Amino acid sequence: MSTDPECPVCGCTHTYPDGTLWTCPECGHEWNPGADGATDPADGTDEIRDANGNVLADGDSVTVIKDLRIKGASSVIKGGTKVRGIRLIDGTDGHDIACRIAGIGAINLKSAFVRKA
Repeated sequence: MSTDPECPVCGCTHTYPDGTLWTCPECGHEWNPGADGATDPADGTDEIRDANGNVLADGDSVTVIKDLRIKGASSVIKGGTKVRGIRLIDGTDGHDIACRIAGIGAINLKSAFVRKA
C-alpha cells in the first residue's frame, strides 16, 4: 500500500515527489502537503498578497514598486505610481489585479510588483 498523498484537485493516487513539492501527473497540480496554513488553489480561499506580504482586497490603493514596460506599447508605468480602487481577479497568467491607470487606461498587474498604499 502506497503512502503517497492523493492529489487535492483531482484525487489521483499516482502522485510523485519533485523536490519539496508533490506533483500530479494527470492534472499537473503541484503542492506542498507539509506547509502550515497552505491553501489549496482549487478551493478559492487563496489570499492575494503584495510584494511586502500584505493581504490585498478589492478597492484597496496600491503603489507600483518598479518601472513596468507595457507589452505592445511604448509607454511605461513608472515606479511610485499610485493606483486606486483595484479589483482582484483570478488571472491565469499571473496578473491578479485589474485596475485603471490615468493616462494608460484599463490594465492588469501582478501583485508581486505593487505594495499596499
